[in-house]
Amino acid sequence: MAIVIPTINLKGGVAKTTTTVGLAEVLTSEFKKKVLLIDLDPQTHATIMLIGEQRWKELNENGHTLATLFEEALDPDDTKFVLEKTLQKSVSNISSIKNLDLLPSSLDLINIQDVLAKMPTGPFYSDNPIEILKKAIRPIKYNYDYILIDCPPNMGIITLNGLRIANGYIIPTIPDVLSTYGIPYVVDRIHEFSKNMDIKIEALGIVVTKFREDSKVHKETLRKLKNGLAPYVFTKIFKENNQVATAANFYKQYTTFKEKWDGDGQYHAFYHLAKEIVDRYEGYNINQ
Repeated sequence: MAIVIPTINLKGGVAKTTTTVGLAEVLTSEFKKKVLLIDLDPQTHATIMLIGEQRWKELNENGHTLATLFEEALDPDDTKFVLEKTLQKSVSNISSIKNLDLLPSSLDLINIQDVLAKMPTGPFYSDNPIEILKKAIRPIKYNYDYILIDCPPNMGIITLNGLRIANGYIIPTIPDVLSTYGIPYVVDRIHEFSKNMDIKIEALGIVVTKFREDSKVHKETLRKLKNGLAPYVFTKIFKENNQVATAANFYKQYTTFKEKWDGDGQYHAFYHLAKEIVDRYEGYNINQ
């Protein structure tokens, strides 16, 4: 069964989606893993990065996004979600990547989340709204080595669907006051959720993004994060640079992962982030 890792931060603009997409690409490109990326964020940025806006519009118009899955949970008699048509295979603008698949998001998830919170649970809680995603991916969960989930910047029902199937989670953050402010809340809330559900969800660590070496605030915040009791801070940090913005453009095509992310240490940062995660779950051992 796949190792499931959501990425989450309550603050937007911290490179959460970029981290999720880059991690998915490096796992399949450099570590030869089969990866599924589930885009639960209504902003749909991960989806656009992996398949482009035009393809997303076609899928959205035909109901082949995760919004349809959650809509169907609200009205079980109106069956519309088709996993086979929603699952997008061999995505990415890197031509050498073949084993990265996507379950795309939709802007419609914004309105759906509020309604889900009021959803009746059915007899014996059989229609629990935090079990929707778990049930949906059951037919394909054994097809992948890793499932990465780009969560919305909140702890609502949609996010809880991602956490419900998680083994561990990572928190991308810019090392400043506003971006790190909500981290203790996220950790505490997930801890309480896992305890109530009687499941183990491990805080894998914090991924430092958009780091500016000339910023005293960034340096001091990074020091505090590393000296804190929890969570762990991943070894490699991601420096602020223009390569990230360029890589987010689906319509710029690349041949290899290194070609796409080889800017100011981004390739090695992604490689070592993936290596730490694979080491944690598989005892992988590669020196690079």
